[in-house]
Amino acid sequence: MNSTKPYLDIVTSTDAAPRNLVDVLRATIDRGPQRPIFARRTATGFTDVTAAAFAAEVTALAKGFVAAGVQAGDRVAIMSKTRYEWTLVDFALWTAGAVSVPIYETSSAAQIEWIISDAEAVGCVVETSAHTDRVASVRANLPTLREVWQIEGGSLTTLAETGTNVDDGDLASRADGLTRDSLATLIYTSGTTGRPKGCMLTHGNFIAECSGAIEFLPELFEPPDASTLLFLPLAHVFGRMIQVAVVMRGVKLAHSDPARLVKDLAATSPTFVLSVPQVFEKIYETARRKAVAGGKGGIFERASRTATAYSIALDDGGPGLLLKAQHAVFDRLVYTKLRAAFGGRVQWAVSGGAPLGARMGHFFRGIGITVFEGYGLTETTAAATANNRAGIRIGSVGRALPGFEVRIADGGEICIRGAHVFTGYWRNESATREVLDADGWFRSGDLGSLDHDGFLTITGRSKEIIVTAGGKNVAPAALEDALRAHPVISQTIVVGDQRNYIAALVTLDQESIDAWLVEQGRPSQPAAELTDDPALRAAVQSAVDLANATVSAPEQIRRFAVLPVSWSEESGHLTPTLKLKRHKVLADFSDEVGALYASKQAPG
Repeated sequence: MNSTKPYLDIVTSTDAAPRNLVDVLRATIDRGPQRPIFARRTATGFTDVTAAAFAAEVTALAKGFVAAGVQAGDRVAIMSKTRYEWTLVDFALWTAGAVSVPIYETSSAAQIEWIISDAEAVGCVVETSAHTDRVASVRANLPTLREVWQIEGGSLTTLAETGTNVDDGDLASRADGLTRDSLATLIYTSGTTGRPKGCMLTHGNFIAECSGAIEFLPELFEPPDASTLLFLPLAHVFGRMIQVAVVMRGVKLAHSDPARLVKDLAATSPTFVLSVPQVFEKIYETARRKAVAGGKGGIFERASRTATAYSIALDDGGPGLLLKAQHAVFDRLVYTKLRAAFGGRVQWAVSGGAPLGARMGHFFRGIGITVFEGYGLTETTAAATANNRAGIRIGSVGRALPGFEVRIADGGEICIRGAHVFTGYWRNESATREVLDADGWFRSGDLGSLDHDGFLTITGRSKEIIVTAGGKNVAPAALEDALRAHPVISQTIVVGDQRNYIAALVTLDQESIDAWLVEQGRPSQPAAELTDDPALRAAVQSAVDLANATVSAPEQIRRFAVLPVSWSEESGHLTPTLKLKRHKVLADFSDEVGALYASKQAPG
């Protein structure tokens, strides 16, 4: 049967639970075909896309993939920034019965070669001509790769046009063959250590994960005008999960990226946002610097302390009259402007991917934006636990989502079980056996504790725990978070494995250094020239002193080195989700680490 109507309109869903992600989209169409579920970027701004219009595009592109020879179960890579077309391609591939394989758009040629080769992808959708060139540079080593389609070159439109003669019945049979056990995507771990492994996530994994998130966080998804701006990379599981959840619930989604974030927040005015901790820290630091530059640094600092105190008081009987009055004053002077930076309507936010820390959690709740910190991994299809309106403990990563189980194994390792846990690593049974037991428990490699109410607190990664020469176990994350609280410090890594004491490497933030120099009444100077500056080192020492006050004597930082360089994704020291590649930092700065232990005795 050939038809001018979209296949996804012809084959409607039932009241039964969705069998696959194609059913998820069908159900959304059934509930409201004219409901806007996307806001698509155009030359003049953002334009709404209804469920029916999106389904029509999905159907046309799915037929194009079929016409191009993509078979059910074939893998097709996607390499792009976060944009509408990524979501379109994902759902089109699923409708065609295929498996999508995300690649970070910043990936090197060697990384692209590994992922496409390991997944045996038959096609690759890229965003730009530069991406096309990068794939072309390794194409001779990719025997399975037949087609490369470029979004900005108009290839998707051409591809859809080639599929006009594909029969609706072909797509129907492919969708009918998909079950919850069918592979939906291969997401390659970002590779903080070793070569990335392909995590096999099924249609059922996404359905369980997104259903649980929608049930657990109704404050995000239930308001009739609910919307979000997604600026996380869609190559990461967090972004992919949100992409599916908003379609499942019919919440409007606009796509953005960090370079456009401020303008796009103003243009779309979302009701909730999802991010990684570094973005929240960046927003805080930007606001602080602007206040200092405008001669209002003191007001901002008092407002910050008041917001934190107000949030802490909410968990301890509520703020008193004086604190309420101070909070009201700063709400007019400072907090309203900070909320406006999020578009003016955000009440709730979700943070994942790395520890947010109690410092940022209390500050943002104090200004009127509650950040629900959650925890999960690629292997758990994103969130396994989260805080929510019904139960929040700042500093924890919340409780298990509905239907999921969390336990602490011997040695403190967090183990997770549920329908959202991946089925294993692609063609790597030995690695799978290392983390999945016969009863379905996934060993996360992270360390944590559960309180009597089921709230999980992360204490570190088992592979990152520092064991000093004296046998003391030290979790670096809390110390590092405390150091990053100081405005001049950008990144830090705590070291000391098999050493006599704990030390740290510190990098500087140039923008914050500029503001600090103004405060000091000093002329502008590159951060790289200040590594041995007495006043700068005194500022860093004050941060070290505050961090040390939170731990026992054997855990305290005894020495630090200020580096003349920064760590970034471009330098190879951060992953695309802004996690620190510890092994890379330690390898590249081994001389600097060695110098911290060069003398016979630690200072102090």
